[in-house]
Amino acid sequence: MTGDKAKQVDSAGKRETRTVDRLLIKLGLIGVALVSVLSLLTWVSRDYLAIALTPAKISTRSRSQAAIDADKLFWQTFHTGNYNGIERALEVVTAAYLQTPGDAITASHVGWLHIWRVSERARLVAPPSTITDDVILARRYFEESVRLAPHDARTQGFLASAMLAEGQVQGDERLTRRGYFAMHAAVGAWPAFNLFTAGYVLSSQPVQSREFREALDDQWQNLETCVGQRIDRFQPDIAQYIGKIKDRRACLNTPIAPHNVEGFFLNMGDMLVKNGEWQLATVVYEDARLSPQFQSWPFIAVLNDRIRNAQRNVTPFSMGAAGGPPLMVNSAFSCMACHEN
Repeated sequence: MTGDKAKQVDSAGKRETRTVDRLLIKLGLIGVALVSVLSLLTWVSRDYLAIALTPAKISTRSRSQAAIDADKLFWQTFHTGNYNGIERALEVVTAAYLQTPGDAITASHVGWLHIWRVSERARLVAPPSTITDDVILARRYFEESVRLAPHDARTQGFLASAMLAEGQVQGDERLTRRGYFAMHAAVGAWPAFNLFTAGYVLSSQPVQSREFREALDDQWQNLETCVGQRIDRFQPDIAQYIGKIKDRRACLNTPIAPHNVEGFFLNMGDMLVKNGEWQLATVVYEDARLSPQFQSWPFIAVLNDRIRNAQRNVTPFSMGAAGGPPLMVNSAFSCMACHEN
């Protein structure tokens, strides 16, 4: 019995030793793993900290003479509708930006020239596929402008528009959604200005889509925001509100948008025609004549044609049928309807 007990004690001791050995091995492996994780975190933290501690790009407080001269060429090209002059203007304005890359205004002007070129590509006999690169460049420069001047709600809306356009071009649903919610934020920052922007950029969406219905509602909301009260959407009488505009900078004609009012009603009329409401559209088209600057508007003939052919345009506007005129947003005057002198 004594020998048997000794064997049992010896066996138990060996099992205990093996258990301790296994425990030490596990602890060793855990230690190696922890060291590896800590090493990785150190590398990640180093990269993160190196980027996080880098000084932010600083917005310039004073503008260079090159930037001021570039502004003049930008507005001359833009307000005269000189589409063929975009390339020269881009060269000058981009050169000014490269000289002072902290200039938010110059960055936004580069973005605008790119977005204008792609927006009015209907002027070209055969737009090249590479014209979509202008969408990407516009988004990048608007992004930079917003970073340098984050409180400019106008540029926030332009950036959101470019993000939506680029998302569609690239088939990038995530970017499209980012653009959509960025636009909502821009509307919140300045409703009277960005409700139009939001609705305009989505006006080319399919007529039965939620996006198009929202876009059309944005135009009605824009009107109501400008006049400060609800409007009868079946029998709108805009004339009675002309002297009651709350936000004159966003809602009336300005030196930057000399035919803002006319362009707004031309686009809204197009959207109503697309929605099948052509009778109401003719009323809205006529409201463009309420503008004091109407007689100097370069697109009076377009408006008159829209009124005459409102019922006929329902199909081409809603179905994108060949042979009919394009919506304002897809036309050769998608920017100039508001901005050309």
